[in-house]
Amino acid sequence: MKKFLIVAIALLTSVLTMEAQGYQGNNYRGGRDFSMYANRYDRFGREGVYMGLRLGPSFTTVDSDDKALDGGSTKTGLNFGVFTGMQLSPKAPVFLEGGLMYVEKGGKNLYEGKKITYSLRYLELPIVVKYGFQVNEHFSVQPLAGGYFALGIGGKSKNFADREVVHSFSKHMFKHFDGGLRFGCGVTYDLFYADLTYDLGLANICHDEFDTSHNRSLSLSLGVNF
Repeated sequence: MKKFLIVAIALLTSVLTMEAQGYQGNNYRGGRDFSMYANRYDRFGREGVYMGLRLGPSFTTVDSDDKALDGGSTKTGLNFGVFTGMQLSPKAPVFLEGGLMYVEKGGKNLYEGKKITYSLRYLELPIVVKYGFQVNEHFSVQPLAGGYFALGIGGKSKNFADREVVHSFSKHMFKHFDGGLRFGCGVTYDLFYADLTYDLGLANICHDEFDTSHNRSLSLSLGVNF
């Protein structure tokens, strides 16, 4: 996981450096128009289309009826990925955005005096609609709402007292598929982007047919649009 984090940070740093150099060299004259209403990139001949890189931490829990699976304490993970978006109407700053992300979710629990942690790693497809409020030439605020679909690709559940480690997506633990709603707000300053989002899991990720379990996640993402 450390290697993934190092590569992701290095990639994002490289892009930020190149984009900042381009910003200084062009001074936005004859280069890019970062207006939220146009959101076009003239050097590529595109209008109303953008791509982006995102990286940041997630603070997650598992909300479950099963006291052994309920992760009441927040677990910190990593999220990073790529996004693309398009303006839905040339007359309004409404954008449809989708992406592909690697996200780490899960939770912590103290059950019958035993410390238990759940690591849930997903490939996630978020789809949201954004509305851009242009504050000035460089700065915009973008509330967003939509949903996400996710596929579990790995993770471990650890019982520290009994020294037991099992795969999180085994038949006695969590299901592979997840989905839910996403709410949040993003801000842009020229090419730089940041957002805070909350994922409300609606799919039951628990195998037990008598109990339900849902993911809850608060994420902070930083990155660039280009």
